[in-house]
Amino acid sequence: MLGEEYRLCYAEMDDIDSWIKMIDIVRDNFPGLETAEELEGYKQTVIKNIKRKTAVCAKYEGDVVGAMIFSFNSKWLSCMAVHPSHRRKGIASAMIEKMLSLFPNEVDITVTTFREDDIKGIAPRALYKKYGFEEDELVTEFDYPNQKFVLHRK
Repeated sequence: MLGEEYRLCYAEMDDIDSWIKMIDIVRDNFPGLETAEELEGYKQTVIKNIKRKTAVCAKYEGDVVGAMIFSFNSKWLSCMAVHPSHRRKGIASAMIEKMLSLFPNEVDITVTTFREDDIKGIAPRALYKKYGFEEDELVTEFDYPNQKFVLHRK
């Protein structure tokens, strides 16, 4: 359960700088965000998703400390991150629950994350499994080995 000190909301254009500042802190955990150009491309993606209402964030004292992008068309959780100082406080769970509440109950949802043998995958894999996501095919994204997880809701 998300603590009262946090506010979960749709991201707005005013949040973009705080969002990118937080992502810059955790970007080593995200293949495809290594360069300034890639981070700028990501920023443009966030802006598009803010306009589509498919960007959710958690705020603490006005700063973005949790961020999630998803796609209704692709039925995909595209990106989720939580600031290291605010982990294990229910932020990721609250964002997943918010996203799930926005999709029809019969829609399967997909996410990719790190593979089982990758230390970076321990927490996200456990979180996705907690919500019923099941391991699926092994994939490579941004030249990095990942694994697809699918939440079957039919």
